[in-house]
Amino acid sequence: MPWQGVGKGEEGRMERLLELLQRRWRLVVFLVWLGTVLVYLWTRWENIRWFVLSDTDDNMRIMQVRAWLDGQGWYDLRQYRLNPPYGADIHWSRIVDLPIAGLKLLLTPLMGGAWAERWACAIAPLLPLWIAMYALAATARRLVAPHAYAIALIILLCAPATRGMFVPMRIDHHGWQLAMLAVALAGITDPRRARGGAVLGLATAVSLSIGLEMLLYLALAGAAAVLMWAKERGEAPRLVAYGGALAGGTALGFLLFASYANRAPVCDALSPVWLSVALAGGGIAVLLGLLKVENPWVRLALAAVGGAALAGGFALAWPHCLGRLEGVSPEAQALWLDNVREARPIYMHPLQTVVAIVSLPLIGLLGIAITLTRLRWRREEEGEEAGDPTLWLAVGALALLPVLLLLWQSRAGPAAQLLAVPGATALAWLLIPIVRAPKRLLTRVAATVLGFLLVSGVLFQQAASLIPQKQRKALVAVNQANSKCPSLPSLRAIALQPKGQVLTFVDLGPRLISVTHHDAVAGPYHRNDDDIVDVMRAFRGSADNAHAIVEKRKIDYVLICPNMSESTIYVADAKKGFYVQLIKGKVPPWLTPVALPATSPFRMWRVVRPNSSPS
Repeated sequence: MPWQGVGKGEEGRMERLLELLQRRWRLVVFLVWLGTVLVYLWTRWENIRWFVLSDTDDNMRIMQVRAWLDGQGWYDLRQYRLNPPYGADIHWSRIVDLPIAGLKLLLTPLMGGAWAERWACAIAPLLPLWIAMYALAATARRLVAPHAYAIALIILLCAPATRGMFVPMRIDHHGWQLAMLAVALAGITDPRRARGGAVLGLATAVSLSIGLEMLLYLALAGAAAVLMWAKERGEAPRLVAYGGALAGGTALGFLLFASYANRAPVCDALSPVWLSVALAGGGIAVLLGLLKVENPWVRLALAAVGGAALAGGFALAWPHCLGRLEGVSPEAQALWLDNVREARPIYMHPLQTVVAIVSLPLIGLLGIAITLTRLRWRREEEGEEAGDPTLWLAVGALALLPVLLLLWQSRAGPAAQLLAVPGATALAWLLIPIVRAPKRLLTRVAATVLGFLLVSGVLFQQAASLIPQKQRKALVAVNQANSKCPSLPSLRAIALQPKGQVLTFVDLGPRLISVTHHDAVAGPYHRNDDDIVDVMRAFRGSADNAHAIVEKRKIDYVLICPNMSESTIYVADAKKGFYVQLIKGKVPPWLTPVALPATSPFRMWRVVRPNSSPS
């Protein structure tokens, strides 16, 4: 028992508490989730009140929901407020729209449309948090100890990158993707093999129907199921159930949620490309699981043949999807995508950010390594009864993958922290006898707190935050602009202008259309790289070049917010470009200023045309 070394009375109370935690674990998970919901709603109230959708994708998500509720077709996901009148092709699905729309419809009769939308955006991200909590709790119970799930929940809530995907107003699809990844992890570790395989297959199907962000992790989880079968033929029920659920679930997801655009062989969403992979992969998994092959080496060889056939068929059928799935033009790659912050490697970020993201994943890997080492020692002494390391090897591979991907793109941080939770929980469980050993209560409490701060990564995060960093004046200005420009008070003056199409920053486009009646040229969505390139060319090139783009697109206004992050690119890369000329006061004659309040962070001009004005 991890509680050895405490007094008999205290040990008895602890055993009763552990028995209660084990017996009512589902209720405990729900209560922890409910408490988290209440804390989040309380602490994030100002964000809810002021409709702070801080990410471009959150603003675009609410626009998708509004368009659908206003009558736009279920399979039509074009956003017609960008690049009017043609619209912008958005590669998402309606799955994540459903809870937001449902909450809005439910709450509108009670509080009116505006507040119903606010509360829908506040509550919707908290729903996948419960799924993630439940799945990680189940995984911790299976891998570590029946009552270790409580530690896993606390560690999850201390993971800043992961936690940030579930907070109120974070309505984009990332929270649901992470929840499905946690469910897939639970499926891999489920001792009831057929059920575990079905859970893994369905979680993969749902995740693919939402988007492809978790594709690599889910593919690795599927490969783990295959390798577990190759090692032990008793894993066949998991593999068969996984293959059937993957193929059937993905086919259903495609039929119900694939947009008109995604019915073409595109590479960046569930399309005929990935549907064919899921159907073929699921069929291969079912076929392998049904084979009665006793030799594990033969099973491994058959698995390798199946994997090679799947990969070869993909390369032959869909060669255009062998590169980056976004498929943007080289110009859009250079002007826009290479400058996206979350697409940069983790080592290109400030030290505080690096520590905040990386500390927990590394702790999780350490916990997995120690657990595997202990299992090896025990197997040398006790034989097969000591336990099978297979599940921990699978979990370790899944936890290692996002850590390696961080060296490519920092956007792997939330998945890295989520997948680190089982390993960190195992490490915490191993430390319990050590922190409970001292006889003095105060010493035990201090050791427990210190141990938790170490295992959760909080200690390292706080230590990094104390490192003095030179706060550059330019960075302060950027942070202030990033905060003030998208706010409702700042955009109110823009919304009062007659409706028109606005040439503004790519990253400001989704916010502009979500809180004003204006249309924008572009948002940061890779399928519309021509629109993005036009915005980049306009602000980087000459005034005459910008005028040509304005006339081509029949733009009514030019809107800039000096010092926003995107503007720093124009200043750095085009010191004589249109944007730099505007902030220096060199305004071409085809623009006339729009009067804004003195406190406005914006500068706005109307395009001058003979006998025309925005309507």
